[in-house]
Amino acid sequence: MGRLKLPAWCVVVASVSSIVVYSQSRSPSNAVLYEGARLIIGDGSAPIEGGAFVVQNGRISALGRKGAVAAPAGATRVDLTGKTVMPAMVNLHAHIGYEKFIKAAGESLAENFTPENMLDHLQRQAFYGVGTVMDAGSAPVATSLQFQVDQAGRKFPPAAQFVFMAGVVPPNGGPDHILIKGTRPLHANYEVTRSPEARAAVQDIAAKNIKYLKIWLGDRNGTYPAMPHEVYDAVIDEAHKHGIMVHAHATNLRDQKDALRAGVDLIVHTIQSAKLDDELIALLKEKKPYWTAVMGLGDRSEVCDNDPFIDQVLPAIGIADIRANDCKPNANAAAREEMLKYNFMKMIDSGARLVLGTDAGVFPRYSFGSADHHEIRKYVQLGLTPAQAIVAATSRPAEALGLKDVGTLAAGKSADFLVLNANPLENIRNLRQIASVYLRGTMLNRDALLSGWTKANTSP
Repeated sequence: MGRLKLPAWCVVVASVSSIVVYSQSRSPSNAVLYEGARLIIGDGSAPIEGGAFVVQNGRISALGRKGAVAAPAGATRVDLTGKTVMPAMVNLHAHIGYEKFIKAAGESLAENFTPENMLDHLQRQAFYGVGTVMDAGSAPVATSLQFQVDQAGRKFPPAAQFVFMAGVVPPNGGPDHILIKGTRPLHANYEVTRSPEARAAVQDIAAKNIKYLKIWLGDRNGTYPAMPHEVYDAVIDEAHKHGIMVHAHATNLRDQKDALRAGVDLIVHTIQSAKLDDELIALLKEKKPYWTAVMGLGDRSEVCDNDPFIDQVLPAIGIADIRANDCKPNANAAAREEMLKYNFMKMIDSGARLVLGTDAGVFPRYSFGSADHHEIRKYVQLGLTPAQAIVAATSRPAEALGLKDVGTLAAGKSADFLVLNANPLENIRNLRQIASVYLRGTMLNRDALLSGWTKANTSP
């Protein structure tokens, strides 16, 4: 009889308690009035032209039109005339902690997974305007829980808020052939073979107060063990009993249909091998799942374009390897793009609720933060308006995860926002015109972060 294999966290040598404790000032207690900017709320409503908002104790305390928002006595005033302000983005599908950005083929190694590397990845996300990031079932649970405690206790410098989900897999299954090189030695996932073990795993996840889990459906064209139907049925049923949201990796028609029939809450990936059929469309209309498309890993890397926005945080050795090995023309690119455009809009028109996810953390050519911008631009290329793409990157992923204090600009919310030099509603590429990033009301020192990466990237 198979046995439930719980993650062997003692394998992880580095612990969060060993990381240097940084002194970080708490969110400013003095009020700041930001006025004059265009405010994109993040929920699809019309922007507020000439807006104003007050930030106090790390939260937005008031928001409206300039002149209609009263500033507390002694508040500092910041003139943002000509700028655009929008919520920091929320990425609910990345893989934190394993990558070092050196080899184009990806190098996911267990020894790379340390709190220091997790922090680096979250700072890279924040540098590009992402305020909240979910690890997609690949991070060891004990280390992740401790990191969350320490981040909430402000033991780390400012970075994107870390959220994670547990991964439940069949033995030797789950993450792809790159990522599994890191996750397997750390026993980062719950390995189950039968339904009772699946339920026991979910019960352990619930006992740790983890609100999300991921399963991987399918056999990756016969190269991986597939999770049996009765096992993932048990995972989903037990998860919903405990109020746990279930994400499902599903890349073909059969697997997405199975996932929807079984009751998953969120589907990961876009079908690229066939057009959506009537059966799947009917299921989408009935279930209306959240859906993260994660298409960019199959695109030509923007590193190939010598774009400073992408290249600035990456080491020269990694950039050179990507350009040498990953920039050749793809003969199937046009056919793939046609299939993506059909399936992408058909998913949305059929009721799937798009949310931002990237799969960043597997390959350096599609890296933290810059991948989010590529994915969002892709949404618009395939048929969304910029306003719809921004909703998919802000309020809707926050909604999907039940995160009440991020994703929109509103009184009472955490002051996680971007100041942009241009209007992304006119051109989604203007989302890359970042003047500043604020997390919990404090401006992120992007210059210092970039200087640190530049120094590290050029060190022998």
